[in-house]
Amino acid sequence: MLVLRYMYVLTLAVWLGGMIILGALAAPATFDTLQARNPSGGRVAAGAVFGEMLKRFHRVSYVAGVIMIASLIGMAALGQRPTDFGVRLGLLSIMLLLSLGSGMVVAERVEKLQQATAGPISALPSDDPRRQQFGRLHGLSNLLMMMNVAGGLALVYWEAKG
Repeated sequence: MLVLRYMYVLTLAVWLGGMIILGALAAPATFDTLQARNPSGGRVAAGAVFGEMLKRFHRVSYVAGVIMIASLIGMAALGQRPTDFGVRLGLLSIMLLLSLGSGMVVAERVEKLQQATAGPISALPSDDPRRQQFGRLHGLSNLLMMMNVAGGLALVYWEAKG
C-alpha cells in the first residue's frame, strides 16, 4: 500500500512539476534567449526546441496518468479506499484525456500546419488564416495545460489534507 501511495505522489510531483516548469521557466527562457541571440531566426528555433520539449513531455504525461490511475485503483483494491476516490479517479481520467488530446491532436495539427507553411508562421500576415489557426491551436494547447495544472493542484490538495 505504501509503495502505491509513494508511486502516486511521486508521479503527481513529476507531472504537475513538469507542467509548471515548462510553462513558467522553459518556454520563456527558450524564447527570450534564442530571440535575443538571433532576432531574425530565434523565434523559429525557439519554437522548434520548445515543441520538442512538449512532445517529450506529452509522453511523460501519458505514462504519469496511467501510473497514477493504476496506483489509485490499487490503493482502493488493497486497502482503505482513498478519500473521494471516484472524484479523484474521474479527475485523473480527464487529465489523461486532456494530455492525449493536446499531444495527439493539437500538437499534430500544429506540426502539420508548420510543415505546410513555407517559412515561419510568425512571418505570415496577421489576417492569414494559417496564422490565425496557429493562434487558436496555441491557445487551445495553453488552455489544456492550464486545466491539467488546476487538476494537478486539486490532487495535491487531496494528498495534503490526507
